[in-house]
Amino acid sequence: MADPAMSVTPYWEVAFDADGDPEGRRRDRLLAGVRERGVRDLIVFAHGWNTDRSGATRLYDRFFAPVPRLAPAARIGYVGVLWPAMRFSDEPIPDFPRAVTAELPRRPVLDKDTRHALLDTFPGRAILVDQIARLLEQQPPEEAELEEFGRLVRTLVEVVAPGPQALFAADTVAEGVPQSEPEMFAGSSAAVCEEFARALAELEASGTPQGFRIPSPWDGAHELLRQATYYAMKRRAGTVGERGLGRVVGQLAKAAPGVRVHLVGHSFGARLVSFALRGLPEGVRTVKSVTLLQGAFSHYAFAARLPHDARAGGVLQGQQNRVDGPLVCCHSRHDAALGTMYPLASRMAGDSRSAAEPLMGRVLGAKWGAMGHDGVQAVPGTRAYTLAEALEAKLPASGCVNVDAAAVVRRGGPPAGAHSDILHAELARLVLAAGRIR
Repeated sequence: MADPAMSVTPYWEVAFDADGDPEGRRRDRLLAGVRERGVRDLIVFAHGWNTDRSGATRLYDRFFAPVPRLAPAARIGYVGVLWPAMRFSDEPIPDFPRAVTAELPRRPVLDKDTRHALLDTFPGRAILVDQIARLLEQQPPEEAELEEFGRLVRTLVEVVAPGPQALFAADTVAEGVPQSEPEMFAGSSAAVCEEFARALAELEASGTPQGFRIPSPWDGAHELLRQATYYAMKRRAGTVGERGLGRVVGQLAKAAPGVRVHLVGHSFGARLVSFALRGLPEGVRTVKSVTLLQGAFSHYAFAARLPHDARAGGVLQGQQNRVDGPLVCCHSRHDAALGTMYPLASRMAGDSRSAAEPLMGRVLGAKWGAMGHDGVQAVPGTRAYTLAEALEAKLPASGCVNVDAAAVVRRGGPPAGAHSDILHAELARLVLAAGRIR
């Protein structure tokens, strides 16, 4: 398939399957093209989990559009990463007009587009998808049906052996503790659905004049499905990053050693480009900057030790040192998806394997938080700026940098909040500043 027409040039796409294997022709065009076109700086952008291919290319086109005006003398090439993510059609995506997203159903049962996306994302499981859709549509009152729903969802997203994806689910690791299935599937599915339903009701109450409503556990069932696919996409993002993009960047370093690479990721795409650092071949120093936009993974991922467990550390500890420049993390307090639903889902996944904790609020977020909500945590030497300060100052030459982007990443309604509000020229300027592209 030919790469789409874009507002910037030269532009390439590189596509990966769920196990991180690249589509060979696209990869080869990239490796040859950057050399032939005399590219000096290559900006590589990875989309998030709630994006299909057409949404991803529109996102790239709109994010990249201001760059030639901001750095007219630079010899820049652009890459869009395509990976098999799952988009729920009832959630806004970055370039939807806001009038359209406002008309989307609050939480549909399982609409046609989402059903098709599930079939594409989890091939060979059509019967499971039909059974899940039927239960969501009928919403039977019996608790046993919620338990059956949980069983079906668990079967849908489980890793098919002998694929590598099971190795890429954790954000934090402890010595001697094996990775297991998410705890949200280990106990009562009915209880988990009720907990998700309460969390969603609280989010909606905070954004509407009607106030809190009594939630249905089937609202939580729909969220359990979403979070289960989220967990599967979390595994995929790590897999594609380390086994896919990291290796391609290594191949690029051989094919065009003078090219400076700048990795950019949104949501789970931020996780993907971060895991790409772990997949870089030994000695490769061509990654000159990394910019994480509303990263949907643990704020402790780069920490050598966790504040609440000195025996454990982040799964990416020390990987910021693979960057020959800064690792910049944009965060916003307006990102409700990362401020509430992410820590709840992370706790239910049992990533730190601790006892039950409060459902909502600062106590939960402090331990289970996402770096896109409050930045990189527990990494000594991390610098902090507002977005305005980061654009005026000369960013550090290395290490982790937190940038509070709440001044622009602020719009969006429940349940996602401002998670996809990233199409701002200021953020494109930040990418250029991080990479010292002029």
